[in-house]
Amino acid sequence: MGAGDSKLSFKKGVFRLAEEHNIPPHDPYWLSFWELPESAEDVFTLFAAADIRRTRDQHLENLETLILVVTSRLFTLKSHPSFPDPELAPEKHALNCIRVLTRLLPFLYEKDGLEGWEEKFFWGARRKRSRKASLSRAEVIFDEAHPDEEPRPPTAAEDVESAPPLMEELIVTLIDLLFYSGFTMMENPSSKGKVTYAIWQSGVGCNAPVGTTKELESNKIETLRLLLAITSKAMFIPANILPVRGTRALTYIATNPDKKVVLLTLCSLLNTTLKYNPASWRVPYDHVVFSDPRQVLVTYCLQLLLVLLLYPVPEGRPDEPPLKNSYRHYLGRLHRTQDFQFLVDGMTRVLNQPIQATTSYLPGSQKTIQWAPEMLMLFWEILQCNKRFRSFIIGTDRVHDFVILIIYYALEHRLDPSKSGVVRMCVFVLQTLSTEPKFGTSLNKHFEGQNTLPSSVRIHSFNGTYADYLLISIYSLITGSKGRLGAVYPALLAIIANVAPHIKPLSAAASTKLVQLFASMSAPAFLLANETNHALLHSLLESMNSIIEHNYSENANFVYAILRAHKRFEVLRSFTLESGQEEIDRQNRQKKDRAESQDSSARTLMGRDDLAPPIDERKPVVGSESPIPPSQFEIGDDEDSDAEDGSANQPPAPSVETPMSARSPTIPSRTPSVSSSAEDAVPIQLRAMSEKARGKLPEGAFQRQASTTSLASHASAPATVTLLNGFTPSSTWIESWLPHLPLHTILALIQQLRPQLREVLARGNGEPNATSMLECIRTTEIRGIDPSLIKTHMFEWSPLALGWYESLLWGFVFVAERHVSKGTVGVWNGTVVKLFRVQETAPEGPSLLAPRGGVDAIGTNLIERLGGVGLGRGQRQPNSSDSGAGGGGERHAAV
Repeated sequence: MGAGDSKLSFKKGVFRLAEEHNIPPHDPYWLSFWELPESAEDVFTLFAAADIRRTRDQHLENLETLILVVTSRLFTLKSHPSFPDPELAPEKHALNCIRVLTRLLPFLYEKDGLEGWEEKFFWGARRKRSRKASLSRAEVIFDEAHPDEEPRPPTAAEDVESAPPLMEELIVTLIDLLFYSGFTMMENPSSKGKVTYAIWQSGVGCNAPVGTTKELESNKIETLRLLLAITSKAMFIPANILPVRGTRALTYIATNPDKKVVLLTLCSLLNTTLKYNPASWRVPYDHVVFSDPRQVLVTYCLQLLLVLLLYPVPEGRPDEPPLKNSYRHYLGRLHRTQDFQFLVDGMTRVLNQPIQATTSYLPGSQKTIQWAPEMLMLFWEILQCNKRFRSFIIGTDRVHDFVILIIYYALEHRLDPSKSGVVRMCVFVLQTLSTEPKFGTSLNKHFEGQNTLPSSVRIHSFNGTYADYLLISIYSLITGSKGRLGAVYPALLAIIANVAPHIKPLSAAASTKLVQLFASMSAPAFLLANETNHALLHSLLESMNSIIEHNYSENANFVYAILRAHKRFEVLRSFTLESGQEEIDRQNRQKKDRAESQDSSARTLMGRDDLAPPIDERKPVVGSESPIPPSQFEIGDDEDSDAEDGSANQPPAPSVETPMSARSPTIPSRTPSVSSSAEDAVPIQLRAMSEKARGKLPEGAFQRQASTTSLASHASAPATVTLLNGFTPSSTWIESWLPHLPLHTILALIQQLRPQLREVLARGNGEPNATSMLECIRTTEIRGIDPSLIKTHMFEWSPLALGWYESLLWGFVFVAERHVSKGTVGVWNGTVVKLFRVQETAPEGPSLLAPRGGVDAIGTNLIERLGGVGLGRGQRQPNSSDSGAGGGGERHAAV
């Protein structure tokens, strides 16, 4: 039979599944599913999504039989002593069984109402007939899933015996096949059995190189793909339910008590991922002519590794012992220095590759690898579960490399809605690092090699420490993200709070950015826009206090910046609802006047080119690292520095809220009531208190909810009118948080230092001298300021946060499958997922690297033509496609 005839026969066999009732399991028809297909493309293209859904909805019993005979054949082949012998136990049969199961499972998972059937069919008690393996026909299985089927009486050659649940036996078989001699591993004459328990690659737990071939790696890819398909049940569960319910398959794999199997699988996946060198091919544009199949293997290894490591094992009944994730447990047990060095080198190499590809002198000469975000996720997982690893990277200063890489990915994707999950993850990784006190201390090292960074993360004229770079980058994320990162403002401020007690010396540029951030967050338009925005200001003030209280003399530049903006701090102490509304109105009038003035100037200067160039939004900040010009510091009462105008760089309010949790100090808020009385802004007893006493009032717990209001749209709204988000600011509400703002330290600093600086200015005959002023700040002893306890703001996991994290990972898996399979073997193409939202973008036009035209039409092969054949007018599922083949735009998982 020729290739075309076999494909046509296979397609006819697929049609038969949806046409007949109860095809007997002894029918030779079932042999075609593992004998006819020649490749994975055959199975995925000829077994169209419409065919699977039609059979599932109309003849589920045939799908049951198909799964039973295919798994039975796979079990038989794996147990055969000659497997993978081409004649006695062909490798092709096992691969086709794996491909058919990979194709079917996602469409069974997507169907609502099949949960009970899945539980009984895949996880219920099972009986099967054991007999001598027959390779010419399917083994007969009697399963409780067929209660109406009359079993054949047992013969001498076979008898009925109990068996583990079908899915358990399938998972065990697949894991064994990952280490099977001749199928996925090189033949080992010294091995006692066919399953060779050996780590695939040298690295963690293995120092000797291990040989392999393209055929063995291809078989690993097929097996790993099926394991991912089995565990992808998570894609079809809503994010708010998944962490609580979990999935049976992942729970079974993750809680495997066999230490040897867990360690072998963990080290094999880890080493294969981190051993890969994306720069091994150095010929420009080699990826246009050649493909690197090893990238596919690495992608599946990394994805399955993360699926196992991230999985939160659901809590069982109270009377049952708690289960633990064995893979996560043993990853946390790593302790050898050489293993940590291997991990760091491998992750850094992969994370650096997209940067090197985009900064190459030849555009497009290197193909950018797609799994850098997953590598960041792996780095975060190791940070969380292995304390020794955290100590290693901080102690060896390798953490600085990761800080730069994380900031790069956050700034690079901050304006891309499809990458918002990556940006948020970057922020949480930085927060996890910042909880280590040694990390904050290590940031005081001078930053070198800034000119070698990509333009998106390079700071103009920068000459400071890693702490300066981190703070300026955080300022850029907050003010330059156009409100898309509002949900992680608390986490960004928590990073500042965690490192603040350890920073010294803070540069003039970073000091200015911190004060500008305070001016923005203390602006009335920001404070009155949302009932929780004052919590962000509270957190920032505590960070500023921590810098002063713990390292005052080493941070003269920061103190100097505060003194320049002293009016903003003093005004905040007496903030009222009316004064805030007046300030908003004044700024609106100024903006209107400036707009009219600019419009008039534009008409006058038409044709001239003497206007200032626009600021590049991709640069974190454009400014000088030199000390603040002393001429900008005025001692008089009417001073108003640039930092006091918070409207220019006001942090945009978030538009989307995410279920993240970041501990930072804040104040409890009450239910607001409508009030416009200026006299009621501060209670009488609080007005009589000293500033120090007011600053020491008790504090509440941090609320992680961020603003969900666009400040620009409400800047001119009356303060007593309910805003679009349903919030109405009132005097009572202001009273609930204003007295608790930690202003004592800064106001005491201003009160004691301003007279000293006036004297320095007088001795200089009115000519300000930056050196003299900074020296005065360093040598002046400030009274009444006691160092507060250092608080660590940890990232907290909640069920909602875990749901977001799982959806982010499976979104990576879903999108990566399209790139890995080139659109042909798409495991989840056309399925209706529930864990995240899939967005289709417009297809790309023809290009030099991807021409389109008559050649493409002529190149359509027989598989694609047969794959589109249908029977009658079968209904299609919404938002789905019949097969992975075909065109269309890019697909993005919106998390």
